[in-house]
Amino acid sequence: MEYEIKDLSLKDIGREKIEWIKDFMPVLSSIEKELIGEQPLKGIKVTMALHLEAKTAYLAVVMHNLGAQVRVTGSNPLSTQDEITAALVDIGISVFAYRGVDSETYKNHLVKALAHKPNIVIDDGADLAHTLHKQHPELMADVYGGCEETTTGIVRLKAMDSQKILKYPMFAINDADCKHLFDNRYGTGQSSLEGIMRATNLTLFGKKLVVAGYGWCGKGIASKAKGFGANVIVTEVDTIKALEAVMDGFDVMPMDQAARIGDIFITVTGNIDVITEKHFLNMKNNAILCNAGHFDCEISMNQLNKIAVKQEKRRNGVAGYYLKNGNVINVLGEGRLVNLACADGHAAEIMDMSFSLQLLTALHILKNRGKLENKLYNVPASIDRAVAEAKLKSMGISIDILSNEQKKYLESWE
Repeated sequence: MEYEIKDLSLKDIGREKIEWIKDFMPVLSSIEKELIGEQPLKGIKVTMALHLEAKTAYLAVVMHNLGAQVRVTGSNPLSTQDEITAALVDIGISVFAYRGVDSETYKNHLVKALAHKPNIVIDDGADLAHTLHKQHPELMADVYGGCEETTTGIVRLKAMDSQKILKYPMFAINDADCKHLFDNRYGTGQSSLEGIMRATNLTLFGKKLVVAGYGWCGKGIASKAKGFGANVIVTEVDTIKALEAVMDGFDVMPMDQAARIGDIFITVTGNIDVITEKHFLNMKNNAILCNAGHFDCEISMNQLNKIAVKQEKRRNGVAGYYLKNGNVINVLGEGRLVNLACADGHAAEIMDMSFSLQLLTALHILKNRGKLENKLYNVPASIDRAVAEAKLKSMGISIDILSNEQKKYLESWE
């Protein structure tokens, strides 16, 4: 078994973390229990590029237990937890990742994870898709299809799909209701603020907190920050989303204006250069900046490095950039995903749904291999509903059922 990790001796710590979250991921556990006798993934090669922490590790373990030959790598240099990679290797899963890798090593790890020529790819940000299509097309000869977890990844895949260059079918996990309505909104809302509070040991209440972007992730962050007593400001480029933020009770203004009054800034747009030099120079002393989007391009770190006269580590995960005007700008997690760079990511109960979608969609791909076109698909509604039903059941909640008369009424035009 091949692997490249930092320290195998951390395996027991990683095992403890994985064992803990299993009790809080009942849907994924129930799927494993139901299918383990069938071994539906026996002989299937799976490559996963995900944030390597306990919840993603459990998905890898379930796939391994269902018979798959699994290789995993990280989807972000600062989201890998070394104790988790050690535990996975100890279990028998090939891992190519460690926290803090440089850009070149990160890319090499993607290639090593793909080297066994996978049948299924589980992607997070579409880096596996990019590597297979751009650098190593020889490694995708056996790919039946794959899943994409993130908004950012789906943006990339939609561009590939529109240009008709996708070489295997992909499923947009992020667009499933059981993903974006819960993972993006409640998961990002809680975990991003947790990352800020862990890194800074500061309060949110009474502070002006600027959320750049009001998609599902931005909605979650704004809502949770309001619950903590922050005065929330939203910046947007989309008129509909901006109007929605206003109707939800938040102040809406351009970043040029928000930069002058904000205490904490969180970018979650999926775009580049959301906060740039002109904003840094107008910010308050000790402003706190962080990013909750997938890539580290929303806060222009190149421009900040260029105008800073000094940089120093101020706390674990906090870098201070000192400007000529005497102010310091504090950046959390190097401008990478704050909820994973400075905390443990989304809660287990939330990821239970997202990763159940991943597993069931992977099984759907296998069942339909050879029948699917090389394009981007939505997750089948039946899978989305099955996950929601299983989640409610695990919570001890039942709901009403339509009578035949009610169904007939809803289907009638008269």
